[in-house]
Amino acid sequence: MSKEGKGRVTVQVKFGGVEQTFEGSVENVWLSVNRFFGEFVPSFDVAKKLMLNVDLQRLVEDCRGVVAFSPEGANVLVSRDRLTDNETLMLWLLAGYVGFRLGLLKSDCFFKDELQVKLGKSAKIVSTRLGELVKDGLVLKVDENYRISTLCIVQMQKDVLPRIRAKLQS
Repeated sequence: MSKEGKGRVTVQVKFGGVEQTFEGSVENVWLSVNRFFGEFVPSFDVAKKLMLNVDLQRLVEDCRGVVAFSPEGANVLVSRDRLTDNETLMLWLLAGYVGFRLGLLKSDCFFKDELQVKLGKSAKIVSTRLGELVKDGLVLKVDENYRISTLCIVQMQKDVLPRIRAKLQS
């Protein structure tokens, strides 16, 4: 071993999606690793608290009685006349998300004309409603398809699904 290689150490740290390699003297690597954990990990934990995450198991429970799946695909179990246009669109997109995550559907996206049929309204009304939802960040337009945003799922679990359930009981 050469004199230069003596006392040198390499440490590779993998945490979450971050990978860092520290190389040098034992003292320098020790200080760098401690600094990494001291600075990065707390900020990572703080950032994690601010991330919107979807608990699929809880979402499935929240959707029970409102959304269901059959061999033909996703189904919204609430009559359209009890829902606003936006609620109906968001429910269909939510059904697409859940069905795709459960492996029951091939995609979590819908074409505008599919949503038009499901909403039972004119192309102009559907375009207007989808445009509003996209503008509000609740729906994402991917090429010519539409899918629900994580923000919308969280808001639906918090506000929309309970409101729809209340409509069903009245």
